[in-house]
Amino acid sequence: MASAPAVPLARYPSNMDHQSSDTTTANHSAEAPETLYSPTAGTHRTYHIDFSWGKFKSLITDKGDPTSTPLYIVNYKAFSPHLVFKSASSDTAFGTGTIHPISINAECTVHDRPIKLKALKRFKTSYEHQSLAFSDTAELVPMTWTGSVGLKTWEFVCLDEAQMPVAKCVINMWGIKRVGWIEFLGKRAAESEKARDEIIVTGMTLMYCMALRSNNILSLFGAVFAKTGKEGNDATKPHAE
Repeated sequence: MASAPAVPLARYPSNMDHQSSDTTTANHSAEAPETLYSPTAGTHRTYHIDFSWGKFKSLITDKGDPTSTPLYIVNYKAFSPHLVFKSASSDTAFGTGTIHPISINAECTVHDRPIKLKALKRFKTSYEHQSLAFSDTAELVPMTWTGSVGLKTWEFVCLDEAQMPVAKCVINMWGIKRVGWIEFLGKRAAESEKARDEIIVTGMTLMYCMALRSNNILSLFGAVFAKTGKEGNDATKPHAE
């Protein structure tokens, strides 16, 4: 499989998705880059993403932990899979992310379950993946990702089947070490480890995919000829255990 250039999450353009984000969103991101995106009062949790340039990996920690003990480790690789997610406590891989030099879609695995990040639009951040962690049954439910760019941050919001925000992944444009953070919104996202694992893998894979798209001219051709998906595709198909 062809390798994709390694692009640290801290490096992303100021023009991608710029036209799709309004002035209010941009100014809000610039003035309060780490304000929680909370549509309703309720449970939330924030994880910080710190990047090590020497080891080319990220450590994910809980913002509320004064000791900043790593919870997850993300290794970046030149060949597929390009991202490997590990539990810091056990050093066991639980997820992967794969991006492509031309195709604008991406693939993930979470606890051995394959997940496809399917582009819904060609030139705007709009992706969908099928979730088991946010389903109340054995059937998969569609989750939608949208993106907007401000002066300091690039934000990716995950919406559930009812189009309610459940998570936000943020790339910090000016970050050297702290390159971003992830906010889990609502009780399920904040308290369910299975839900957090899925958000971390899909969210960071999408962030990496968009960083590559913005720095790779081949992705432009991939977007032109892409067969974009539609919301709800295969959402009712049962999950094979």
